[in-house]
Amino acid sequence: MAKEKKGVRLEHISKIYQDPKTKKNFYAVKDTSLEIKPGSFVTLLGPSGCGKTTTLRMIAGFESPDEGEIYLGDEPINELTPNKRDTAMVFQSYALLPHYNIFDNVAYGLKIRKIPADEIKRRVTNILKLVGLEGMESRMTNQMSGGQQQRVALARALVLEPGVLLFDEPLSNLDAKLRVTMRTEIRRIQQEAGITAIYVTHDQSEAMALSDCIIIMEKGVVSQMGTPQEIYYHPKNKFVADFIGDANFLEGKMTKHEGNIGIVDIRGTKVKVADASDIAVGDATTVVLRPESTQLRDEGYFPVKVVVSSFMGAYQLYHVMFGDTKLIIHEYNPKGKKIYNMGDIAYIGFEPGSAHCI
Repeated sequence: MAKEKKGVRLEHISKIYQDPKTKKNFYAVKDTSLEIKPGSFVTLLGPSGCGKTTTLRMIAGFESPDEGEIYLGDEPINELTPNKRDTAMVFQSYALLPHYNIFDNVAYGLKIRKIPADEIKRRVTNILKLVGLEGMESRMTNQMSGGQQQRVALARALVLEPGVLLFDEPLSNLDAKLRVTMRTEIRRIQQEAGITAIYVTHDQSEAMALSDCIIIMEKGVVSQMGTPQEIYYHPKNKFVADFIGDANFLEGKMTKHEGNIGIVDIRGTKVKVADASDIAVGDATTVVLRPESTQLRDEGYFPVKVVVSSFMGAYQLYHVMFGDTKLIIHEYNPKGKKIYNMGDIAYIGFEPGSAHCI
């Protein structure tokens, strides 16, 4: 589909804005360096104000970096206007032309580029087939569902055959069920087209489902970059652990190492944690436990009191108190297992490989 798979490289990029109230300058993005591989699907993830959209807009050319250089492939693109960059963007609002039918909406960018009519027809027909809108060329966009309009917006970007496809929270206007369907379609289309994609969202489930690589941003800087599995199972700090999925945090101190197993003292109880070699003996550490990796047992590491016990179908949801610390536990496939009720005293259990030290 794409004429050439291109990567994106950011070298020490910064964007500075002025606060309208205080008139003081602040960094929306600060000294960020990234390398996005050709053909990969990369998501910029983080809360509002973290700098992810500003980063995307600098790649697209709608904002200019105050410091640093952006490369598309091996070409520096800071000085290029958006229309001169080998990129195309799918917007949150779709930005379709309401008085045009589907074919003319998708063909619009090609006509601006003065592509021959027969080539336009061939490319638009192929793209509409790819996005599942074949045979709907004459339908007006205001007669379409939100999901269909999103497909038109995607087709309009893809038909330009850009080196890099950019997404600015494209599913935020859809209902929850349709979002799941469309994110699956976006991933399928991206893989089939073989195009480099950079996707902005604050939705962690979207990021996990779509991405080869997730870049988590906080306050204008990159907190962690890695595969969904790396980000989820090996977060580098509390912010990342808490932002991706649910997490329980237990404060302790590393007491010894046994091979690749660390022994952590948590309020007088010794627990085993795998892959903790980077935490020195005597150092304070935080043990991260995912709810689905933790169980309630009649015997275990330390006692807790059950304060919530709810059947959720696929899992039994527990909230338990370990002293003044609340922990969340998801006991999956609870049928046939012992169910603990509110007020019960039980024990926490987990395997060393299920815990992670930060």
